[in-house]
Amino acid sequence: MFARLTVIFLALLLAACASTPAGPAPSEPAAVATASPAELVAQVRALGEHGHELEVQPLRDPQVEDLRAQAQAQEAAGKPKAAFDTLARALVISPGDPDLLQWQAELALLRRAWKQAEILAAQSFELGPKLGGLCRRNWATIGNARAMRGANEAAAVAHRQGESCTVSPPVRM
Repeated sequence: MFARLTVIFLALLLAACASTPAGPAPSEPAAVATASPAELVAQVRALGEHGHELEVQPLRDPQVEDLRAQAQAQEAAGKPKAAFDTLARALVISPGDPDLLQWQAELALLRRAWKQAEILAAQSFELGPKLGGLCRRNWATIGNARAMRGANEAAAVAHRQGESCTVSPPVRM
């Protein structure tokens, strides 16, 4: 009897350790439609910072890193178009980089270029890992862009798709 209770307790303990926190919930399409572009981007980026997943980052070209820093400064200065163009130059050096494409998608949200944001996020998803923070950011961007265009049902589908990007870490003993 004691052994059976111990096994049940350990199983519950391991299950609790393996679960991940829920993280920010995707926005309802109706709420997204009233949000500012800056609020949309903040929500997208928050979904990418879940924090309990292993994410592999490839080595980056130093030229691309310089352009990323430049784009970050431009975005912070309130120049999303200049940052977008800087990232386009980085994509010439590192074509198909899903992180750069997603960043461009987020900048397109800031510029209210809803269709462009959706297309870039979809490209990033196709080229990316399809799991983890980048995946959640992809689907949140797609969902937010659709909601801003009034495609609420399609936005809800995208937000639900983003929920499948989270993978629980393996149980370690």
